[in-house]
Amino acid sequence: MAAHTDHWTMRRVLRREIAGTIGLLTDEHDFRAMRRYRTFTFHDHTTYLRQVEDLLKTRALQGTHTTVALFDPQEYADFCEAKGLDPDNPAHRTRFTAELATTGPTLPYEGQPLADLVPALVDEAVRQATWEYAATLLARLGACATCGEDLGRAAFAQASDLVARILDTAPPGNSHLVCSVTGTPETLVAVLHADEAADGTTPLDEAEALEFTTILALGVATRSPGGLVMRTSSFDAPDRVYGWRLRGEGLEPLTAGEVFDAYCTDAESGDLIAPESGVDYCVPPDLTQDGQQGPAQGHHH
Repeated sequence: MAAHTDHWTMRRVLRREIAGTIGLLTDEHDFRAMRRYRTFTFHDHTTYLRQVEDLLKTRALQGTHTTVALFDPQEYADFCEAKGLDPDNPAHRTRFTAELATTGPTLPYEGQPLADLVPALVDEAVRQATWEYAATLLARLGACATCGEDLGRAAFAQASDLVARILDTAPPGNSHLVCSVTGTPETLVAVLHADEAADGTTPLDEAEALEFTTILALGVATRSPGGLVMRTSSFDAPDRVYGWRLRGEGLEPLTAGEVFDAYCTDAESGDLIAPESGVDYCVPPDLTQDGQQGPAQGHHH
């Protein structure tokens, strides 16, 4: 009896050591697409989400870590077709979900309500797709016909230098940067958070920084219309908002009036929006280097 109890206890402990991934159908459309499979036995999306949340809570209470992945039915169908698998097989859905854990958009479950986790997961998927699209466009630029330099790589180095100089010249505190590029077939937007730590350093999320720099690099390489706006916050001063427009292979500072107009105009309707109290709309710090607005490195002739 004692040996059986020890065996059961060990298996319970080992179960806690196994990390799992759940592929989540976040919207009604994707849920209906999966209902065509006989082995997918859920009938109501609301009930399905409630059951998923109960399962996540149970696993958390048992001390088991769970990653939530965005399950796309079309990607799953393509996956099965490419590998010659029957999509109406739960084991193959599990296999696809396991691959999502390493390649797709995922978030860890940390006890947050599913109502908060779902939009965050969708945002993560959009962010990853935007970066992949921008990186693909950069790679397609190829080499310079004059000198043979890789244009995408040179633009990325130039964008990296710009981002570093923007952060170096920012006032102490937390910074929130938004970069948009509108000259590509669709508008691309990236966000970068640069919050000051207790020791005075400003650690960056590596994935977020990579995505932000890639979008900026695409704008630089293609000389597309776009801009970069930064908002800084600190405990002892009003928030400061300033920015630049993409111009040529560099950034051109916006005037305080241009920043004010951008922040106080509804992007969709064009209607005026009341300015925020406690916010200074101002001219950005000087980014010039050796008398030039653009960085010294990058692709130049």
